[in-house]
Amino acid sequence: MKNSFKFISVLLCMIILVSEYNTQAQNKRTGTAAATQLLIPSGGRDFALGGSSIATTSGVEAMYWNPAGLARMKDAAQGMFSDMTYIADIGVSNFAVGGTFGDFGTVGMSIKSLDFGDIPNTTEDDPENSGERFYSPDFSTLAFTYAKNLSDAVTVGLTGKIVSEKILDANSTGYALDMGVQYANLVGITGLDLGIAIRNIGPKMQYGGSGLYRKAEGTSGSRPEQAYKLEAATFELPTTIDLGVAYNVDLDGIKASFTSAYSNNSLYVDEFKFGGEVSYTASDGLIIYGRGGKAAAQVTNADDDIFGIVMGGGVTFTTEGLAITVDFANRAVKDLGNNNVLSVKLGF
Repeated sequence: MKNSFKFISVLLCMIILVSEYNTQAQNKRTGTAAATQLLIPSGGRDFALGGSSIATTSGVEAMYWNPAGLARMKDAAQGMFSDMTYIADIGVSNFAVGGTFGDFGTVGMSIKSLDFGDIPNTTEDDPENSGERFYSPDFSTLAFTYAKNLSDAVTVGLTGKIVSEKILDANSTGYALDMGVQYANLVGITGLDLGIAIRNIGPKMQYGGSGLYRKAEGTSGSRPEQAYKLEAATFELPTTIDLGVAYNVDLDGIKASFTSAYSNNSLYVDEFKFGGEVSYTASDGLIIYGRGGKAAAQVTNADDDIFGIVMGGGVTFTTEGLAITVDFANRAVKDLGNNNVLSVKLGF
């Protein structure tokens, strides 16, 4: 337990330092982040809670929200596929697997990819795309997570990410680190949980590749045509710090969870997140869920907060040796069409 408290103390100190830096930059660098794909959620359960489940997220879905939650996986092994319709009909697919290896801990891997569809390839020579040429950006994130129970109450987790982005002949690769901790039954209060997660810590990203080369002709003399490379700017990763608290209640077959979180964003405004989940055990092996949530951005103009209420639900059917969970969520988005998420999770 002493080691657990030392770890939490160090993590809280890191949060205070990074939060202070982020606060100084608040609202001044919004929209300047690299690899914003890192902020696109995965999984139907936690998305339906508005991202407020930092303290309660568990299993392979937790690898995005708080890596410490992977150690709270109820099965020996899990696999999940999640499909999301994002802004402007961008498709987001996420595949995750995880397994527990005794006293060593729990390890997991996930890969997230974006589908932008076919985009007309307009150029200076063909601004109307009369040649009918198209391209599709290739954005993906590969993540590896390790999580472990330090005690019955405390779990910790660490995730390493490789971020890849390619647009035509220009590309960029970045590296990021997540770390998190969860504390169940805080200060001896049954059902009171605490979660802390620091996400997307890493070096700046910069585009390169042959797509940045241009041809130039000398304006004087007899110098031949030469190629020169444009130097792309570097941009920081969208680091976030999340502090979450949850309270869970069990009422004879009906369970309720009330979740909340505060998110400090390095390159965006801070957010307060709230959510709630009710589950009902209909019969042996069948559980039905109802969920809702909202992330409220601290913007000066209410119209700038484009994301609305999230609603969703799910069902878990358990047979001998297999648990199947299907979750869905819908988030209202101003003027850009709603976001829809469907995820299927298998536990063994």
